[in-house]
Amino acid sequence: MANQESKIPTHRLARFGQFASLATRIGSNVVAEGAKQLLKGERPHTKDLLLTPSNIKRVADQLAHLRGAAMKVGQMLSMDSGDILSPELAEILARLRSDANPMLSKQLNAVLVDGLGENWKQAFLSFNFKPVASASIGQVHQAYTDDGDMVAVKVQYPGIRNSIDSDVDNVATLLNVVGVIPKDIDINALLGEAKKQLHAEANYQLECEYLQRYKQHLTQRDHFVIPKAYPELSSETVLTMEYVEGVSIESLVDAPQAQRDAVMHALLELLFAELFDFQLVQTDPNFANYRYNTQSQKVVLLDFGATREYSDIISNGYRLAFQAVINHDTGALEEALRQIGFFSQTIVESQKQAILELVTLACEPMCYEGAYDFGQSDLANKIRQRGTALSMQENYWHTPPIDAIFLHRKIGGLYLLAARLKARVDIRKLVMPYLSL
Repeated sequence: MANQESKIPTHRLARFGQFASLATRIGSNVVAEGAKQLLKGERPHTKDLLLTPSNIKRVADQLAHLRGAAMKVGQMLSMDSGDILSPELAEILARLRSDANPMLSKQLNAVLVDGLGENWKQAFLSFNFKPVASASIGQVHQAYTDDGDMVAVKVQYPGIRNSIDSDVDNVATLLNVVGVIPKDIDINALLGEAKKQLHAEANYQLECEYLQRYKQHLTQRDHFVIPKAYPELSSETVLTMEYVEGVSIESLVDAPQAQRDAVMHALLELLFAELFDFQLVQTDPNFANYRYNTQSQKVVLLDFGATREYSDIISNGYRLAFQAVINHDTGALEEALRQIGFFSQTIVESQKQAILELVTLACEPMCYEGAYDFGQSDLANKIRQRGTALSMQENYWHTPPIDAIFLHRKIGGLYLLAARLKARVDIRKLVMPYLSL
């Protein structure tokens, strides 16, 4: 966690000014770099000039300073579009995962007053003004309630909600200018969904409700720890929940095989329960949303801002799709995908076949008898390559329904985590109880 506080620009004009000055600095850098190459007798290429390490660092630093939508849209673009974006954007996004500087104490107090009232301090025995973690739209503080409970208080960065739409548009323009989005890719539909998703995530009251609903769903499941919510100490901009100890889920990479397998078995079992039982899916597969409590040997689930509700039509559509793949029934798979919302627009036959093949490939672990070894599989890479080839085709971008995009992002994230942990899981055994074969 960075220690240096920094004032977060809250007014739209101030935020736009940050983007404008960044574009100017990048332009100056391009001229200087171009002149340097010409003096060396080299012929410079515009994209190479734009994507110098110093420019990439400028973009990443600026987005991290603005936080909010500026950071989130980059993360969403990275996850939702496969690898259609250049490696340079991947580098920018990797930098964004680093913790940003915390907001000024004065700004922090103002958000707490606005969210919990002038006398907010009376609700806590103690409150640590130094954050213990940061995220794209808020930072987390450790505190003790009046009853002595240790809690985590997530405080939203000021001005985030009012700047979401303009920030998303500014980020898209900036990334286009820098040249990291292919010119023939239309991302407007995704940007519109990014705005809607971000407005939902910026409502901590809604997240508090999802957290409580989720905890209720998991009362009979012993593999997880979900923090208790404190609705009376929460608002649209402040979320207070139980502080649960845990280590990074990725730190289990050196744990015994059986422990790694058990963790991924629990997470993938939960995925099917989310989709088919709860019809409530936490769609953000960021590894930071999973921690591991070594004392209880349970997975800690965090951050329910990106939770989505799935209708009977979508849920049953996936039930039919998984069933069709296991039965090797291409016709039934096409019909199931149509029910989910695929093929709602004109699409050429070759693209339709490519989508059917891609979904079949993604379901490979379900067709495998016994424990699927994610550590020995390059499944995530194959899916990414196929998805990239498909995404680059003209007019494909509008095809996937947004519910599918968010669910596939979750599945892909869990596959990546399983590969990272070299886990072995019998996926077929987990999904079969939900399928009426």
